[in-house]
Amino acid sequence: MNFLFNDWVNNKVNNNICERVNDKVNGLICNGVNNMDNKEANGSNKIFIQIASYRDPQLIPTIVNCIENATHPENLRFGICWQYDETENINYFLNDNRFKIIKVPYADSKGCCWARHQLQQLYNNEEYTLQLDSHHRFIKGWDTILIYMYKQLKNKGIQKPLITTYLPSFNPKNDPKDRVLVPWKIDFKEITEDHQVLFIPSHMHNFLTLTEPISARFYSAHFAFTSGNFVKEVPHDPELYFTGEEMSITVRAFTYGYDLFHPHIVIAWHEYTRNYRKKQWDDDREWWKKDKHSKQHYLSIFTNRGKYGIGNKRTVQNYIDFSGINFLNKQKSKTYDNQNINTHYRELDDAWKNWIKENVELKIGLNIIKNTLLNAHFDPNDIEAEIQNILDIKEK
Repeated sequence: MNFLFNDWVNNKVNNNICERVNDKVNGLICNGVNNMDNKEANGSNKIFIQIASYRDPQLIPTIVNCIENATHPENLRFGICWQYDETENINYFLNDNRFKIIKVPYADSKGCCWARHQLQQLYNNEEYTLQLDSHHRFIKGWDTILIYMYKQLKNKGIQKPLITTYLPSFNPKNDPKDRVLVPWKIDFKEITEDHQVLFIPSHMHNFLTLTEPISARFYSAHFAFTSGNFVKEVPHDPELYFTGEEMSITVRAFTYGYDLFHPHIVIAWHEYTRNYRKKQWDDDREWWKKDKHSKQHYLSIFTNRGKYGIGNKRTVQNYIDFSGINFLNKQKSKTYDNQNINTHYRELDDAWKNWIKENVELKIGLNIIKNTLLNAHFDPNDIEAEIQNILDIKEK
């Protein structure tokens, strides 16, 4: 297996890290294959892959890479809401019986959550489901590994495992060189005035010592693997526009009895910048009306027992107690920060300070340097102070 990683990370960790990660990945694939039952070995264990794509030139490369790197590509079933323009062509997949595609001219789109809701109508009782965005790359054997992780958790007594995370990043313009090696997890960032809970990715620094996925508090809409029944139990609410999607599904999934986990190895990569593609709100002059309605609707989800509401296995208060995030009480919400919820910034040590200095001297863009350090979970104030210190010394 040729498991490629980010050169920068390789230079910041032990020389043998790639070999150790490769061994971990290969071991998981072997475990997954060896533990397959006859049903899986015969190719009847299907994965319903959900992709909502909006004018995204990365859709086709994502699909191709997903198929090429699957152990059992014959088991994949794609449900795609393709919000397209005149430059795109998906005809290659139209005659492939693994694909069901809803074609939507981009001007008719009503937003991300609406599109995800549309494609979920294509679900056909597949055993598993994987929700994605339309801009990813995958490791070899990703399907076998995810099923193995899922069954590993089930064997531990977790009735409804949900494997989800903010994937590490990749750069389509410099791939695979810019793929990040370290798996990411999701941390709390802040609660807005309208009770929206915002997340940030951070590195899983102890991942080489881990042997199974770790407990998680938050759901990622761009990477979520679980039982296919999740599509029926916790379907996307078409009244939401964009913000509120992940937190609402986090809480709804929890109240339906799902336990969230972050994978302890890199399964895939995600493109975060959005620099190369249009977004729905770029084209829709009345996007703000949809967003306003969505935000007004958001809080009602947590008292609703209907199709797009909460379950009866746990309560919303149970989730608040579990996560430490009281998003319903504005006064209490303001007291929550990263320290309260056991999320700590890393220390900016001498090795990292030298890394900053070297990159400043190489005239690497300051935004790139800052984003790299933020993704590595250093304190923003420490980052700003160190960069300014280096610039001041340089001027002298």
